[in-house]
Amino acid sequence: MTSHFTEERRIIQQSAREFTREEVLPVANKLDPEKGQIPRELIGKMGELGYFGMLIPEEYGGLGLGVFEYCLVAEELARGWMSVASLIARGNSFYRSVPGFGKARAERIERMAVGDYLGAFAMSEPNAGSDMAAVSCKAHRDGDDWIINGNKYWCTFADEADFINVVCRVETDSDERQAGMKSIAVEKPRGELPAGVSGAPIPKIGYHGWKTFELAFDNARVPAFDPPEGEGGGRGSSGFVGIQQGLEVARAHTAARSIGLAEGALQVAVHYSQERVQFGRPIGKFQAIRFKIATMATEIEAARQLMYFVCNEIDSGRRCDKEAAMVKYYAAEMSERVTSEALQILGGAGYTTHYPVERFWRDARLTKIFEGTSEIMQRIISDRILGR
Repeated sequence: MTSHFTEERRIIQQSAREFTREEVLPVANKLDPEKGQIPRELIGKMGELGYFGMLIPEEYGGLGLGVFEYCLVAEELARGWMSVASLIARGNSFYRSVPGFGKARAERIERMAVGDYLGAFAMSEPNAGSDMAAVSCKAHRDGDDWIINGNKYWCTFADEADFINVVCRVETDSDERQAGMKSIAVEKPRGELPAGVSGAPIPKIGYHGWKTFELAFDNARVPAFDPPEGEGGGRGSSGFVGIQQGLEVARAHTAARSIGLAEGALQVAVHYSQERVQFGRPIGKFQAIRFKIATMATEIEAARQLMYFVCNEIDSGRRCDKEAAMVKYYAAEMSERVTSEALQILGGAGYTTHYPVERFWRDARLTKIFEGTSEIMQRIISDRILGR
């Protein structure tokens, strides 16, 4: 552990580990092969533990904790099912984008803290992924409303969320590519898409438990939620810079999920190597398997310690876009290697759905893509070292 790993954090970590073992893993093992939805009952239990409100201030009913604690819990949940570890992001830092103002907005945030009011994020488009400045979905004001037109891609939880935070381009006098970007909160009935929005689930090879949508906004009318003078409201991030800063937390969270996947796969491989007998002894007695496990464990711990450092930097209020890119890059690449090695240790058994290793392996592959690809992370890191 590290010097900033307090007793309170140990308790949070242990509680999340027990919850994953008792509640998440059984659900994941049953529903992932069926591509079933994460049950609302499980979401409710997560809400009772405060997992959706870890980053929400206490004044709104949250726990008022830091990114360090948030990533501790995400890592443990990902040991069971990465989709569940991802779900907690639909609360937490999303509270800044909750629509409304005054008492009504505060009540929504209080509901978010217990998992009863969750968000989805629509930034990517068919022609805009890591190149955020290429966003073409447009919004213009019509009285007290925004009118949104355009297409979005890779919007997970769009149907079950209570609102969607949509990154749009609004009219501006600036010629800069990133100018005029604004995230607009679109409230909607749970279980439906917003009025004026159509869409369909994207077929995925993993990340099951919820659906990921492509969306089309056709003159979708959205209240602007402008607050009275002097009263703060929830209208989303201020623009390009605000969205970029939010990605530091998202990338630390992705690293936590990657580490959890790898740790989950390692534990299955360790147990299997002690039980599986070949040539008269457990395969864990063979040097080839022992060295694989040693390498896997070392890579996981290296990623974990880098994640702790990045979380501490974020919680200290320091910008760490380079370091956040580093941990996201390293942890994602590590996770794919480790889960693949775990599958190899299980041999043919690993290529079945009888063991969760194949789920960890499929989901680990995604961590190299979302929240910025590994190549984009390398670009960010090299730009900070060598200049653009």
